[in-house]
Amino acid sequence: MRVSREKAAENRERILAVAGTLFREKGFDGIGLSEIMKGAGLTHGGFYGHFASKEDLAAEASRAALGRSARRWRQVVEQSERPLAAITDHYLSVVQRDAPGGACAFPALGAEAARQGGAVRASFTKGMEDLVGILAELAPGRTQAARRKRALAMFSTMVGAMLLARAVNEDTLSKEVLAAAAADILG
Repeated sequence: MRVSREKAAENRERILAVAGTLFREKGFDGIGLSEIMKGAGLTHGGFYGHFASKEDLAAEASRAALGRSARRWRQVVEQSERPLAAITDHYLSVVQRDAPGGACAFPALGAEAARQGGAVRASFTKGMEDLVGILAELAPGRTQAARRKRALAMFSTMVGAMLLARAVNEDTLSKEVLAAAAADILG
C-alpha cells in the first residue's frame, strides 16, 4: 500500500522524534533500528525508505534534537527578564537530570558522538555553535571574542555538570554538582 507524501513526511518526523529520545536514553549503540521503528509505530522494513543507514538517522535525529534545544533557548531569551538565569536554571535542573530523553543531547550523547562518523559529529558541531551563540549574546564581556570565550566555558560547565550529576548515585551530591555549576555560571 502506497503512502502519501504527506504521510511519509509525518512518519519520517515521528521516526526522528522517537530516535532522538531513545538515543538520548540508551545511547547510539544501545538501541536497535527495530526498537526505534516499533516506537514510531512502524515496521522495521520501512526504515530504509526514510534513511540510508542508522548513522544517517543518528545524524538527523541529533540535528533535530539540538535544533529544538536552540529554539527553546531562543524562546527563553525572548520571554524572560533574566534569560541566562532561566536557561541555566532549566538546564541544570533535577527534572532535566532525570529525563535525558527529552533533555540536551550533549550530556547524554557527547562522548558517544565523538566516536561516530562525520555526519553525527557535524550535527553536534552545528548544535554546539547554535547553543554557544545564544549564550554568547547573554555572556558578560567587552568584546565579541570575550563573550564567546565565556559562553564556551559556561556551556562546558553546564554539559559537564549534567553529565556528572547523572553519573553519581548519590542524590545529594548530584544536586550539589548542579547547584555549584549554576552558581559559577551566574556568579
